[in-house]
Amino acid sequence: MQMPKPTQMPDLQDAFARQMNLCDLLESIADSLPARLDRQQCLHVARMIGPLMKQAHAAEEALLFPQVATRHDDGENVIEKLRLEHIEDECFAEEVQYELLRMGQGRPVLAPEATGYMLRGFFEGVRRHIRHELELLKTFERRSLN
Repeated sequence: MQMPKPTQMPDLQDAFARQMNLCDLLESIADSLPARLDRQQCLHVARMIGPLMKQAHAAEEALLFPQVATRHDDGENVIEKLRLEHIEDECFAEEVQYELLRMGQGRPVLAPEATGYMLRGFFEGVRRHIRHELELLKTFERRSLN
């Protein structure tokens, strides 16, 4: 498999940055529950969450996975686990999106405590996933310097 060109790595870093920004927005919403909720922010985040996650995962699969396949001792298993995490994240994102839409419309399905718990579970999982992928990249970088 071909290694990504140096000009492609900013695409991967951008994907990570957009996901981290999403996590910050979700954390802000969770922190605002129930009394300071910005319904417009909920609608904005609901519209962006699905496409953002799909685009970020596509970038990771196109740019990171080839490196994992060729540079990690257990590359195929690591890729399979990352793919499964992508599927889980996208399914969870749909649930978060639905609740954000309902909150933005003033018709939440869940109690504020449950919504906060759901949002925190999602964004903490995404942050953990990104940290893992960044650690993989750092490991590959260290190996290439040796």
